[in-house]
Amino acid sequence: MARPDKASAVEELKDGFTSSAAVVLTEYRGLTVKALLQLRRALGADATYAVAKNTLTAIAAKEAGIEGLDAQLTGPTALTFIQGDVAGVAKGLRDFAKANPLLVIKGGVMDGRVLDADAVKKLADLESREVLLAKLAGAMKGSLSQAVGLFAAPLSQAARALAALESKKQAGEDPATDAAPAAEATDAADAASN
Repeated sequence: MARPDKASAVEELKDGFTSSAAVVLTEYRGLTVKALLQLRRALGADATYAVAKNTLTAIAAKEAGIEGLDAQLTGPTALTFIQGDVAGVAKGLRDFAKANPLLVIKGGVMDGRVLDADAVKKLADLESREVLLAKLAGAMKGSLSQAVGLFAAPLSQAARALAALESKKQAGEDPATDAAPAAEATDAADAASN
């Protein structure tokens, strides 16, 4: 390969490292072209799967500011550049590796930190971004409902006390003779105004 071709390949890999949310390194030795095509389809639009030379990958990683990747760059290496949901793509890789034991997850890079194979598998155990956002929205909705209940409690107490006074007045009883409900109504009204 000519020198300009190597330089452009390094530049592409460097761009992949810097623009991706995460990069997962795999060993694909023994997989057929058909299996690699299935893997690319399984990863979907959130990821790009590319085979790269280890020396060029090491140079690109260093230029991108990533240190400590050299231990994972042994044997044939393919890189999965993840632009979207990291957990979803990690699940796809993990599931494909279970079905095709020739695919070995070596490790990866996320937020400039080098990850080992176990850390990548833990990423695969995370729920997808959509599920996490739905759980967060549910928790926020529950908290808001609880807050509304707390704010509405003094007002509803005052309304019940005033309704009791009104029903006594309509029944012909003198509300002044029973001082306790009047005091409660006054306290509830004071609390509601505060």
